[in-house]
Amino acid sequence: MEKKVTIATETITLGQLLKLVQAVGTGGAVKWFLQTNEVLVNGEKETRRGRKLKNGDKVEVEGLGTFIVTRAE
Repeated sequence: MEKKVTIATETITLGQLLKLVQAVGTGGAVKWFLQTNEVLVNGEKETRRGRKLKNGDKVEVEGLGTFIVTRAE
């Protein structure tokens, strides 16, 4: 099931999104999380916590689900 994540800015980093969806508790845990779990951005494996996500990007997190980034109007 896909869940929408609404952002108020142009972009959000992958690390910020992972904190927002409660995949990690702190920013420091993001790097470890990305090394030990499969995270796909638009179908491609991603390990950079600073990856910029924009409206329409699809993030799949192993064990958590799929998230679609949507920008608030």
